Amino acid sequence: MLEQTRQDATSPWHKGELAMQRSVGVAERMDGPGRNFVRKAMPEQHRAFFPMLPFVVLGAVDAKGDVWATVRAERPGFTVSPEPEILDVRLPRDAADPADAGMEDGDAIGMLGIQLETRRRNRLNGVIRRTDPGAFQVHVGQSFGNCPQYIQLRSSAFVRDPDVPTAMPPLHSGQLDDRALGMIEGADTFFVASYVDRENGERQVDVSHRGGNAGFVRVGADGVLTVPDFPGNRFFNTLGNFLVNPKAGLVFIDFETGDMLQMTGKVEVLLDSPEVASFQRAERLWRFTPEEIVLRPDALPLRWSLPPGL
Repeated sequence: MLEQTRQDATSPWHKGELAMQRSVGVAERMDGPGRNFVRKAMPEQHRAFFPMLPFVVLGAVDAKGDVWATVRAERPGFTVSPEPEILDVRLPRDAADPADAGMEDGDAIGMLGIQLETRRRNRLNGVIRRTDPGAFQVHVGQSFGNCPQYIQLRSSAFVRDPDVPTAMPPLHSGQLDDRALGMIEGADTFFVASYVDRENGERQVDVSHRGGNAGFVRVGADGVLTVPDFPGNRFFNTLGNFLVNPKAGLVFIDFETGDMLQMTGKVEVLLDSPEVASFQRAERLWRFTPEEIVLRPDALPLRWSLPPGL
């Protein structure tokens, strides 16, 4: 399924993304959008969008090769694009965040800017340049927008100064406890990080949003998560990465308490499983086996609220 042709070598998509596109018969149709919309620099609207955000979602890879997703919050303006190829990010180091170990100078990073109150989202990936423990630059490798599908509307507010860390320590575990299970089984939103090492030697990290009705992620008695893949833009960045490198990092947020659940582990893509029929609207499934779990109470200084009536 991962064979490469001469035409693939000039495609903006890597072999995993192409394999996923071929599995649903859209590889030729997605060639043009890939070349037109996956850019090597940020368009003006993205450069204006990121500075408005009070938080970003990041994907990073630690020294062991494990990938982590995280959410980091600061006052709007902590991200600024001085040039289309660069995003300046003012964030202090955070030893409690397992993703922070993958944010050294020269590391690859994925970033998602998402505005829940408007359902706008834009993604980029690139390489970190760091000379300061309180900030870094992202030199953009790819930049592209996403549609608003499956994003639950929410508004946010700070409950403390974002530069003041929580006093509550992170809780490390090898298995899901009742608190973690409750966060997953009640979630309508989570974020997933993945990565590939491309043929030219460059590492490409992606982090993306996943959403559905509350409870759309199921947890088996063995602690394995089953996640539906709903119809989308057919880019297949996440699942394409999984085909090449079956590793994932997931982060769930308790929007009322600021608790954050981060997990890294192995993933399996199920392109043709009879179980898909039990997930409304799903086209395929993937399974995630957590190998390392970090529950971080009160990790985020933000709290989110649903629109009235929801």
